[in-house]
Amino acid sequence: MGFKCGIVGLPNVGKSTLFNALTRTAAAQAANYPFCTIEPNTGEVAVPDPRLQKIAAIGKSKEIIPTRISFVDIAGLVRGASKGEGLGNQFLANIREVDAIVHVLRCFEDDDITHVEGRIDPVADAETVETELMLADLESLERRIAQFRKRASGKDKEAITVLPTMEAALELLQEGRPTRILLNGISPDDLRILQGLNLLTSHPVLYVCNVAEADAATGNEHTRAVEKMAAAQGASTVVISAAIEAEVAQLSDEEEMEFLASLGLDEPGLNKVIRAGYELLQLITYFTVGPKEARAWTVHKGARAPQAAGVIHTDFERGFIRAQTIAYNDFVALGGEVAAKEAGKARDEGKEYVVQDGDIMLFKFNT
Repeated sequence: MGFKCGIVGLPNVGKSTLFNALTRTAAAQAANYPFCTIEPNTGEVAVPDPRLQKIAAIGKSKEIIPTRISFVDIAGLVRGASKGEGLGNQFLANIREVDAIVHVLRCFEDDDITHVEGRIDPVADAETVETELMLADLESLERRIAQFRKRASGKDKEAITVLPTMEAALELLQEGRPTRILLNGISPDDLRILQGLNLLTSHPVLYVCNVAEADAATGNEHTRAVEKMAAAQGASTVVISAAIEAEVAQLSDEEEMEFLASLGLDEPGLNKVIRAGYELLQLITYFTVGPKEARAWTVHKGARAPQAAGVIHTDFERGFIRAQTIAYNDFVALGGEVAAKEAGKARDEGKEYVVQDGDIMLFKFNT
């Protein structure tokens, strides 16, 4: 189980360059004109996790299988998209299909690359995109909420249940604020209702500041302005250089580390984006390991053992009995499953066990 992030932003901010670098493909055309990406390109990449290599070595696994993440390169948005300007309708439809938004902001100066608004102001760019998403949500919600209010007055149970969340979302939009604010402290039932509304502004957002190569390690005045904006929203930011990532994508692992070190960087931007994305969507990783393979699996934070088993196969969840569980640190420190058992660090956990990040698990189940 992975997750799907839509890469969005104004035209010519580096979306497609970043997508190509992240997915190590040339699937998306990167060119100096708006709408060079018309159909959304989707690419999958392995989630880098050094823990997987360590447990594979200890378990003498023949194969290493990381979990994966999908990136979708979505056509650039322009002012008026909520009314169909540019490729607005298509842009908005594509955003509805992703789990989170990776919002790329141009934080570099380059006279050779035009800016659709004629200036470099990433905070204003973010506000342009956010405004279009809120306007589209507002129109959609106003149209639907009238029907639900009428149904609620007729004692319709579904409408009575859903209407408070709809009205809370509408109030935020009317105040010029995104509906993702409702995610803070929301109950599981209300979360399901909010997700069912499929509002564009309910998606969690990660701001990616695309800088020039010289600013990749330190950022610049533009990235600091974005960080201030994001902090006020409770959002996260990552500073990367899409140009550097494009170069890194062409290098061997050894050349990659030498190149990054020469720039004062200790890892590729992809790693930063994935970690921030995991935190954004509250995802964690657990592992299975054996002579055949060592494998990483992704579940939502708070998932219980049967749900984790179900990620491997639905039969595992239906017939779940228990899960032998070893904490990652114990598995590595003690040198594997046998030693962990001898030290009393291998636990049999039942249906109520909440999976922890890094757990090494072996499921027992009835078929």
